[in-house]
Amino acid sequence: MTNRLEARLGFVDATALVAGSMIGSGIFIVSADIARRLPAPGWLLLVWTIAGALTVAGAASYGRLAAAMPRAGGQYVYLAELYGPVCGFLYGWTLVLVIQTGTIAAVAVAFATFAGTLWDVLTPARGPLGVSPVQACAVVVVVTLTALNARGLEEGRRVQTVFTIAKVGALAAVVVLGLGFSSPAARAANFQTSLFATPQGLAGSLSELGAAMVGALFAADAWANVTFAAGEVRDAPRTVPRALVAGTVLVCLLYLATNVAYLNALPLRGSPEGTDVFARGIQNATADRVGTAVMEAVVGGRVGAVVMAVAVMISTFGCVNGLVLAGARVAWAMARDGLFFAPAARLNARHVPGVALWLQGAWACVLALSGRYGDLLDYVIIAELVFYLFTVSGLFVLARRTSEQPRGVGYPWLQTVYLVLVGVLVVDLLITKPAYTWGSLAVIASGVPFYVWWRPRAVTREA
Repeated sequence: MTNRLEARLGFVDATALVAGSMIGSGIFIVSADIARRLPAPGWLLLVWTIAGALTVAGAASYGRLAAAMPRAGGQYVYLAELYGPVCGFLYGWTLVLVIQTGTIAAVAVAFATFAGTLWDVLTPARGPLGVSPVQACAVVVVVTLTALNARGLEEGRRVQTVFTIAKVGALAAVVVLGLGFSSPAARAANFQTSLFATPQGLAGSLSELGAAMVGALFAADAWANVTFAAGEVRDAPRTVPRALVAGTVLVCLLYLATNVAYLNALPLRGSPEGTDVFARGIQNATADRVGTAVMEAVVGGRVGAVVMAVAVMISTFGCVNGLVLAGARVAWAMARDGLFFAPAARLNARHVPGVALWLQGAWACVLALSGRYGDLLDYVIIAELVFYLFTVSGLFVLARRTSEQPRGVGYPWLQTVYLVLVGVLVVDLLITKPAYTWGSLAVIASGVPFYVWWRPRAVTREA
């Protein structure tokens, strides 16, 4: 056994972890819900533009913190160092309880769901034990990737790099096909009318803009995963900030281009009773699978559905791998501080946190089998935004503590704009989605008794 992480990830590996953790199934689905909330093409593109700008700004800000505190645990470490251990713990607790594990479960289920396009046996219908074939497949994916990452960083790194290249290529192919085989009727419907029509009034549209942002931000989330594994990145103070910016810029530009391709292939508006993908439009794509609808429109029926299923399977498999690889490092860091189950602080013979990996995998499997991960993810999106606000604000706390500015990408005005925009978004969500707000606060608060329980052990260790 050893208690030392190995720094074996380079710039390409770190960038692959950023991009690969971001690209899952969301980009192929959430545009339908956004289109229903804001029924005009310009609003759809504006949502993805703002989400991309916020994501890159947040990543640049985190880059500065990563340069100053390049240790495994990432955001947990930043919050603990800047605001005290209780703040760091509540973030880590929320991450381990649902943010990371719930996302792993959701993306693994998405993999299994799209795999059902290729294999009819994978259905969502529950069997005699209350487990559906889709859920069973999701568990197999989580267990397989947990076992692979427990074998060492090199195995996880290779899978992440290969699948990130494949998924970026698949998403680029969707863009090329959507633009190359665009529909004149779709272009006329989307671009020869008012791009920013406001049938519910400007105030109503702006209010709904905030609610619509949730889907886009979640589809572009998980970029901070590379900070969790900063202790395994070579020259982390320089490499992590560059990887954060490079990865988020690449993915956000791809996401915006993908939505432009959607609008060139299908009309935004459609009817739920439409007899084909064109008649249903982006708003009413079957099961919200906009990517599949576009492929069916430009490639054709069954072939298009299969092509998109393969693309999403590649995307989600790589995404789960990145989430599994990075997330366990937070539990490991918490355990090292005496604020989590002590066995999670051990590294195995392959220099990776094996116990933390298996604890994370086991809980993700429980969430996948419960079927409640989707509800949990809705509740914690506001919690994530709140923690983002605290973390980026930490740059100003750091500046007050030291006269030496941290190395990295980003400028004070960028952090200020980010804080203002995310703050406005949080307030908007407090108004438009109050139930989710209280649910988010409940998830965070559930960590308080556990902190009280573990804290004496942390004090003893520090002493």
